[in-house]
Amino acid sequence: MALCHKTLIGFLLFMAVLLVSARSEAPTAYEMLEKFNFPKGILPEGVKGYKLHEDGSFEVHLSGPCNFNVDGGYSLSYRSKISGQVSLGSLKKLQGVSVKILFIWIGITEVSRAEDQLDFFVGPLAASFPLSNFDECPTCGCGLNCANPIADA
Repeated sequence: MALCHKTLIGFLLFMAVLLVSARSEAPTAYEMLEKFNFPKGILPEGVKGYKLHEDGSFEVHLSGPCNFNVDGGYSLSYRSKISGQVSLGSLKKLQGVSVKILFIWIGITEVSRAEDQLDFFVGPLAASFPLSNFDECPTCGCGLNCANPIADA
């Protein structure tokens, strides 16, 4: 009887290890972006989690709001929850990401990839940037230029 008990405990420990390792192998939000043909650098560092539903709708959760400046004089703002619809090379119905143009904050509603460019849509307007601009994840408060941080709002 003691042998069966030890075998059962061993089996349960083995299953627990398998479950933990299976959970740790789940792709990160950054890895999921790359699976949809986007660079990881369109999200700031510090993603706490995400949900991707079968219909392509998603939610990404940051530890809090995130603001930073990027080259070209733009400021970006991410809410603590970002949502939208993802498919290969396309992010649509985005909510939670805004860009400051002149003195006005405007929501980025769509991002699409066309070869080595990313197209960002703000209402009816679009701007294209080289894919290489998004190789690294920006840091909240200072973006890619952490020598000159801005305050998170």
